[in-house]
Amino acid sequence: MASVPRDGMQGLNLMTDVALKSRLDKRPIQEPTSWDRLKTNKNWLGLWFMLPAGAILILFLAYPLGLGVWLSFTDAKIGRAGEFVGLENYEWLREDSTFLLSVFNTLLYTTVASIIKFAVGLYLALLLNERLPFKAILRAVVLIPFIVPTVLSAIAFWWIYDAQFSIISWSLKQMGLITTNIDFLGDVWNARWSTIFANIWRGVPFVAITLLAGLQTVSPSLYEAATIDGATPWQRFRFITYPLLTPIIAVVMTFSVLFTFTDFQLIWVMTRGGPVNATHLMATLSYQRAIIGGSLGEGAAISTAMIPFLLAAIMVSWFGLQRRKWQQGGDND
Repeated sequence: MASVPRDGMQGLNLMTDVALKSRLDKRPIQEPTSWDRLKTNKNWLGLWFMLPAGAILILFLAYPLGLGVWLSFTDAKIGRAGEFVGLENYEWLREDSTFLLSVFNTLLYTTVASIIKFAVGLYLALLLNERLPFKAILRAVVLIPFIVPTVLSAIAFWWIYDAQFSIISWSLKQMGLITTNIDFLGDVWNARWSTIFANIWRGVPFVAITLLAGLQTVSPSLYEAATIDGATPWQRFRFITYPLLTPIIAVVMTFSVLFTFTDFQLIWVMTRGGPVNATHLMATLSYQRAIIGGSLGEGAAISTAMIPFLLAAIMVSWFGLQRRKWQQGGDND
């Protein structure tokens, strides 16, 4: 078989490329479809990545929430589907003194605990942000109350508050400050303040460590410039630390309020809502009515009644962040 000269082969390839190009030029150009543009649009890229997580949230959160809201409009019992009764459960709760007391307890519990957790957590965050000896060990010690399981913490406080064997009462008696043991969990207001203190002890580390992480992002040069200009420690906190930490504070306090408002384990293990319903929160009362009492519709109505309070807490943080235009380079409103 005769070989083709190299110059002849190059010429043949050139002719083939020219012919192929001419055919492609004559072929009509197809416009990209809407689906093609959607797949390559950068604005939609985040949506594609969020779809799996969104599907999981819908399956495990949205569906149970919707089912709970539906049950609140029925007279369902354990073992019986029940029938639609409209707003009957809510009308009954409006006149239920125990439910109204649980709303008061929940608001008191959430407000006092959240404010103190924020104040103590912010103080610890500022303290741990300084150059202290054994700073890493101190941070780990501060985190211990949060990583201990809630039930174990509740049992520990239950023993600390025990009417007969309380270490607090024993210590105060040894110092001669009291003559009889303090009834921490048997008195109405003592029980309320005792459970609030237990929640504060458990929740402060979350606030402190999260705010500490935010403090680590503040540039030291800002403090150096303010010190050179003669700013006092309070002025550095007021005009540098607090404004830059505000977005993190809003997020942290939103989660803190939500966790406190829906607290169940701590209260249920320590007091079961007693004495005389003095520590019943809306979450514990819902569990008592729905699971122990068997009235699923009534318990679901109590749980659903918590939603407006939770939405209000979220909206306060959301609109608070939206109004801070300094995040976009502008001035505060």
